[in-house]
Amino acid sequence: MDIETKYTDLTFFTNDSEDSILDRFKVVLKTVEFFDILVGYFRISGFHQLYKSFEKIEKIRILVGLNIDKKTFQIIETSKIQGKLDFETHTRTKEIIGEKVIDEIEKSEDTQEVEEGILKFLEYLKSGKIEIKAHPSQNLHAKVYISRYFKDDRDFGNVITGSSNFSESGLVANYEFNVQLKNSQDVKYALEKFELLWEQAVDISDYYVETIQTKTHLNDSITPYQIYLKLLYEYFKTDLSLDPNLFYQNIPEGFMKLKYQEQAVTNAKKILDEYGGVFLADVVGLGKTYMATLLANQLPGRNLVIASPALLTKDNPNSWLNVFNDFKIAAEFESIGKLEKIIERGTERYDNVFIDEAHKFRNENNVSYENLSAICRGKKVILITATPLNNSPFDILSQIKLFQKGKNSTIPGIKNLESFFGSLQRRLKELDRKDDYDAYMEIVKDNAVQIRDKVLKHIMVRRTRKEIDTYFKDDLKNQGLKFPIVNPPEPIFYKLDTNLNSIFIKTIALITDEKQFKYSRYTPLLYLKEELSDFEKTSQRNMGGFMKILLIKRLESSFYAFRRTLARFIKSYEDFIAAYNKGKVYVSKKHWQKIMDFFLAENYDAIQKFIDDEKAEEYSKNDFMPQLKTDIESDLKTLKTIETLWININYDPKLDSFTEIIKEQKVLQKSKLIIFTESKETAEYLSENLKIRLNDKVLIYHGGSSEKELKTVISNFDEKARIKKDDYRIIVTTEVLSEGINLHRSNVVINYDIPWNPTRMIQRVGRINRVDTPFNIIYTYNFFPTEEANDIIKLKEAAIAKINYFIEMLGNDAKLLTDGEEIKSFELFNKLTSKEFIIGDEDGEESELKYLRVIEDIRDNDRDLFALVKNLPRKARVARKANVAFKLEENALITYFRKGKLEKFYLACKSQNIELDFLTTAKLFEASEKTPGQKIHNDFHELLASNKSQIEIDLHEIEEVEESTKKGGRDNATRIRKILNAKEIKRYNGFTDTDDEYLVKVRNMLDEGGMPKTVAKRIFSEIMDETNPMKILAAIKRNLPEQFFNHTASAKDVSMSIPKEVILSEYLIKQ
Repeated sequence: MDIETKYTDLTFFTNDSEDSILDRFKVVLKTVEFFDILVGYFRISGFHQLYKSFEKIEKIRILVGLNIDKKTFQIIETSKIQGKLDFETHTRTKEIIGEKVIDEIEKSEDTQEVEEGILKFLEYLKSGKIEIKAHPSQNLHAKVYISRYFKDDRDFGNVITGSSNFSESGLVANYEFNVQLKNSQDVKYALEKFELLWEQAVDISDYYVETIQTKTHLNDSITPYQIYLKLLYEYFKTDLSLDPNLFYQNIPEGFMKLKYQEQAVTNAKKILDEYGGVFLADVVGLGKTYMATLLANQLPGRNLVIASPALLTKDNPNSWLNVFNDFKIAAEFESIGKLEKIIERGTERYDNVFIDEAHKFRNENNVSYENLSAICRGKKVILITATPLNNSPFDILSQIKLFQKGKNSTIPGIKNLESFFGSLQRRLKELDRKDDYDAYMEIVKDNAVQIRDKVLKHIMVRRTRKEIDTYFKDDLKNQGLKFPIVNPPEPIFYKLDTNLNSIFIKTIALITDEKQFKYSRYTPLLYLKEELSDFEKTSQRNMGGFMKILLIKRLESSFYAFRRTLARFIKSYEDFIAAYNKGKVYVSKKHWQKIMDFFLAENYDAIQKFIDDEKAEEYSKNDFMPQLKTDIESDLKTLKTIETLWININYDPKLDSFTEIIKEQKVLQKSKLIIFTESKETAEYLSENLKIRLNDKVLIYHGGSSEKELKTVISNFDEKARIKKDDYRIIVTTEVLSEGINLHRSNVVINYDIPWNPTRMIQRVGRINRVDTPFNIIYTYNFFPTEEANDIIKLKEAAIAKINYFIEMLGNDAKLLTDGEEIKSFELFNKLTSKEFIIGDEDGEESELKYLRVIEDIRDNDRDLFALVKNLPRKARVARKANVAFKLEENALITYFRKGKLEKFYLACKSQNIELDFLTTAKLFEASEKTPGQKIHNDFHELLASNKSQIEIDLHEIEEVEESTKKGGRDNATRIRKILNAKEIKRYNGFTDTDDEYLVKVRNMLDEGGMPKTVAKRIFSEIMDETNPMKILAAIKRNLPEQFFNHTASAKDVSMSIPKEVILSEYLIKQ
């Protein structure tokens, strides 16, 4: 039986394969003159499947029911009694139909076929071939399709009725049951009822045309300028809806309400409510302490502030204690080094935790971080730092984990933070820093971009000085404020004569010669006969590296400090040998963590004193291999060789150059001077010599200075000091004053040592580069060793060569010199002489603030345009010629997707598909009112499908990586999870219900990445060889503080469960 006969012979049919109502229509409608449709639901997006069958039909009438509210129904009923539909009824009917049409087209498939069907439907509506009405009845649920044949046909027509609505689901997809009636009486009866309903209905043909053409993405009058503004509106929607007016109370007299600070607080409050934590990370000198205080003013609950001691004293006008008191905000304050006291008092008493200089907690592998993590769990966490991301991707991860779970975060698209950051770190490990330096640095930069765009954009408030100056300039001007000009840092070269240069080079070679100098005094455990753990081996090797760095830094700091340090090394070796000869060896095995903390704080003097004081365990020399004594004696011989090299050096070209330049330059003659050095001994040496050579009073300050001496610093160098004095013009200080204390009665910072990690220079200059400085210009000077030369270019080249020699000779230990920062000698020199670097504008990238200001300006000054942009339809699209500056080689389509809080941008062309960041997207979209639109090309849907396919791949990869990370891993948390999942534990019947519930919570904590590394390490070390389930449980309870079971304060993330949306697209035509 052929398919046509099959359809015309059956009365009842379903939507089985080759037996759908769509298939029947395609046959039946071939000989139809008039076609009437009565349905509860009409879906225009399914029209493409039938419109070719409508071509020969004279007239099509469509009558749809309205699912309306009670009030509208009453209005319509009243109007019917009056015999007409009034304006209100008309308007409401139009709204209902418009909402349905808009919703349907937004959700329709993005295909060429669907679009052609919709456009054909519009064509039929405009020509009158199709007429559509809406019936204002709540009870119209019929599905009736009436066909009338041409007059010369033998039959009148037919009726199909049943369960199928005129939609793709009703025509094809759903399992429907319908009947076809061919009796002319049935057809006439159906037609009579249809005519009655048709008379009562509201004609909505024009509404359909208007709605589709003006309120859906098929609106071809949208301009490139409007789509550009729509991009900005959608991206900044939450920023535009924020209340710019802060809740101000108890404002101290004279306090300036600065708009850039208000914006930071408003954004931070939004982030804090959403994610449970926020980074206040503006560059130095913009007043983050005041921003944090204003934020505290907006938050309910009890506050805890953790900061360095200098920022918790009443004598410091900028201390947290004073600023919170000025605003009458209740809080408790604790030193960054006394976290255990907070835990002893109880952490449940706090709701909000403010952590100043949060970058100090970038290392998870110490007790301080564990304590801080316990304090923060379940609290809202505010991290204040100008340098949150220093070197490794893991730097920022450790800080994020203070308020987010490592494997179950609420950051859109990055549920597993550990997996994400681990993948970035692995990219670096695949390359050798020395051999693949350029490729290595490209990955470092790309990692930073990924961290910024995928993670930090959601949880950080960070603006540069340039951004504030550009986008808040009117407010700054009105307040009478302006930022000082920061001059490029000026290099000071101290020249080494031929003899001294030779000694300098030989010394570095001896210090870094791994074959000749083993640093065995500081790595004795490597010679122990018993087997060490991998951690102990690494710890000992690091100790040797630390002591090597100590010698290198002292050599560059000052010859005086180097000689003193060298003498202590020699005495330490001699004492060790003396003890060894008596049969004893002292090892600081159990104090490793304390030594590690000293190193992270760059307190090298404390490290050596700690070791020399023999705060260590006593071993017998027989516990060690004989090689220990051989290497100790060899090391001592090397140290004595170095000592001999320097025995006749009784002059100091560095100090000579310094005093000479102070006497020569007017700025240095008159200004207060802030001189930084990493060595306490250099500070003492410099202070004494400057007093003599300059006949001036010099203040010295270091980690061992008293509170009284800090008062002296503040009164002489802080512009906001309550009692100002002028007892000192010059201060020589160690790193201890590089954070927290403002010294802006000076406008000169001199770095006497090379800041091997350039971010330290940012902090140092930040002491004087303040928004409220009285100076117009900021000066910075850096010292560099060089050789005798006749011109500045050769001096610079020699200085770079010296830096390079330091770095290259250290090899892998160079990371210890630069605090882990991957940098080459010329880059270090360039950074240390770069104005852009020290003010935080190094990347030179466009700011998102630029684009926020554009849409804010439209909102504030052109409300009609703003309303038009706001109401542009979902999936809006436009075509334009691409800006020639972007040099597109082929036509491309950019699509903006949203999935919950996750926003992504993709560009597709025939040759590739790539993800874009917002700033690149915004640059591509930038347009003016005069930018002309173009006709969209035929490959639009193909490119859109490519973008949709790519985001699906990317989202799927995210889920796959997260799933695979849960299954594997070699960290202690994974090992503990494996032990707890063993059948011996799961099937153990000796646990109580409470024990079972406790272990479920522990497993969940491990799965979510909520157990600190130090805790996991302690637990695993105790249970790794344990088989008794009760002892395993006891070890976990003993080492896992209850605070870690508290949930984070972030809102739940549902991004991945929400369907993705196409927000808008722009078709770019190459030029």
